[in-house]
Amino acid sequence: MIGLQLIVDAGATKTEWRIVGKARYKSMFTIGISPYHFTQRQIEETLLQELPKSILKKEFSAIHYYGTGCYSTKNSNMVKKALDNTLTASKINVTHDTMGAALALCGREKGVVSILGTGSNSCYFDGKKIVANSPGLGYILGDEGSGAYLGKKVIQHYLYKMFDKQLMKSFVDTFQTDGDQILHHTYREPLANRYLASFAKFLSLHRGHFIIENIIEDGLRDFFNQHLLSYPQHKTYPVNFVGSIAYYFQDKLSDLCIDFGMTKGKVLKQPMDGLVAYHSS
Repeated sequence: MIGLQLIVDAGATKTEWRIVGKARYKSMFTIGISPYHFTQRQIEETLLQELPKSILKKEFSAIHYYGTGCYSTKNSNMVKKALDNTLTASKINVTHDTMGAALALCGREKGVVSILGTGSNSCYFDGKKIVANSPGLGYILGDEGSGAYLGKKVIQHYLYKMFDKQLMKSFVDTFQTDGDQILHHTYREPLANRYLASFAKFLSLHRGHFIIENIIEDGLRDFFNQHLLSYPQHKTYPVNFVGSIAYYFQDKLSDLCIDFGMTKGKVLKQPMDGLVAYHSS
């Protein structure tokens, strides 16, 4: 009989934790955890400081951790050691967030998987494993369609004065910042990807404005062109999406799927409910 399981969805901005058992448990949240930005010790300190004692004291039959930056064996092993040093479990599985998205969206079915959150990624999932993956180049070189990508476009429109007067004023009123502060945060402060992504909310505030609609559509179209078209399976199987950008701009995704001749599948704001369903079945 399966005992308590702990499912973890670790993104760049926040990490969601949920216990799976006979009773229903609510999700708990900590800051984002990325092995690219954290040492093993920093991950352990984060868990000890932010997780409730009730979690730290529980014994789990399994911990299923799906995290950003966990593609390499080195990074996944580092996260696994941090979990092993702070939590008690008979088995700890650590893999990348793309697999988590695939299981949440497709379960045991075939499909194309798209992650559109702070960063972006994609893959083709054959119902058991990921068999094709368009490489993600991170927020500096890639992350097309992501919050960081769209946020960067918002900043560019402001700094280049490409917004009209209404949007220029709204930008200043919303973010209370200027060009010098933006450049300092982007080039001098840590976690610039999160900072850039924070500007994507400006797009949601001004839906319907033609400049805003063009930014959203162009950014998402870049994701389709650069990534989704690389999978020949997009002609046969549904294209699924997960992440805050996908969720809030799913109307644009519907239009683009029609334009590109794709069948839109599921759209989830976050993968947790799908992962709970998968590990409970």
